[in-house]
Amino acid sequence: MQNLGFAYHPSSMEKLIQRVQQADSLVCVGLDPIGADDQVLARLHEVIDQTAPYVAAFKPNLAFFLSRPDGVNLLRIVIDRVPKDIPVILDGKFGDIANTAEHYARFAYEVVGADAVTVNPYMGDDAIVPFAQPGKMVFVLAKTSNKPTHSLQDVALTRGGYLSDLAAGVAKELDNQHHNIGLVVGATNPEALARVRQACPDQWFLIPGIGAQGGDLASTLQAGLRPDGQGVLINSSRAIWQAADAGAAARELQQQINSYRPAVINA
Repeated sequence: MQNLGFAYHPSSMEKLIQRVQQADSLVCVGLDPIGADDQVLARLHEVIDQTAPYVAAFKPNLAFFLSRPDGVNLLRIVIDRVPKDIPVILDGKFGDIANTAEHYARFAYEVVGADAVTVNPYMGDDAIVPFAQPGKMVFVLAKTSNKPTHSLQDVALTRGGYLSDLAAGVAKELDNQHHNIGLVVGATNPEALARVRQACPDQWFLIPGIGAQGGDLASTLQAGLRPDGQGVLINSSRAIWQAADAGAAARELQQQINSYRPAVINA
């Protein structure tokens, strides 16, 4: 094929798959920076540099940056620090009408340079589609890891299932059209996770809730992994941020995950 001088840039989905295979990892490191402003940038750089060899993705949490006086600039610096072959998922849980969502998408993709975002589907496809841009990736909240007193996600539907199942179904339908939409499904309810996996057998799941929130890694992988041993990103935030050696913590999680994967694949 003739080289016309154009550089090829893989889509975020391709970038994720390539990274998972190259690093042999399903680890996603959450970047939820806590601490004094004059110290947090150095720690962010340290965590990224130490954990990069062992991760499939990084997930900066937008709220932890916006709460700082120069948070947007800090976020841009952090995303630029991430090696270019590792996808960055901006965890903003965006969820507004289409016109507003388009501006959030411009912020996520053009201003700070993220590869993917998390989106709240409460307003339906109007809140999701503006982020499903060519080359990018969207993770739609389905069943999150928190356990509120009043949970909308667990409202039973008259036709069967729960509101979280409906959200997953909408995301699956949109993925059939756009081919770049995954789901956020928490680790704290393996039964719900298995139910969503059964309904959405091919999509990528971003899975929070392991560790401090009480999710069990083995049960999570059993419920969420696809038959090819992929399809999930296991997020860890506090456990790695607070570790004396962030790289060792990420490597340990990578090894734990990989020790379970063959049994699930061959089950």
